[in-house]
Amino acid sequence: MTLPALYEIASEYREAMARLNELDLDEQTIADTLESISGDLTTKCTNIGFVIRNMESLAEQIKQAEQQMSARRKSIESRAEYVREYLRRNMEACEISKIESPWFAITLRKNPPKVIVDDPEAVPIEFWRQPPMPAPELDKKAIAEQLKSGSAVSGAHLEQGVSVSIK
Repeated sequence: MTLPALYEIASEYREAMARLNELDLDEQTIADTLESISGDLTTKCTNIGFVIRNMESLAEQIKQAEQQMSARRKSIESRAEYVREYLRRNMEACEISKIESPWFAITLRKNPPKVIVDDPEAVPIEFWRQPPMPAPELDKKAIAEQLKSGSAVSGAHLEQGVSVSIK
């Protein structure tokens, strides 16, 4: 048996509640009518809860796979760099600067010179960069405390939403 969509069941439930409130029916009739609709609503909500749990589980599995793949990628990159350095040392030791093959050419080339700072304290101030000041940002925690204490904060208000918890 396929249930109608949740929004259809919820709409039917709201309409039934409104109709039943208008009619002069005994409490048992109202309870029985709402219970029959509520059963479909409960079943549909439960099924949607299973779907949410499956999606969250799949997302967690993907997250774990990403972490494993990232660790594997870093390991392979590290090994490639080690083997590259091994090749460079041995080519230099043999005084070979170029190797041609049908697939690629391997050449030793000089890198541009790089600055090595031995003692940062001894470097003159004109060679230091001052990072820009961070932009000001709102302290939402302080605003929340002020609003919760009953004081108004211009341009801000508290809003409480509702979330679905599946335990």
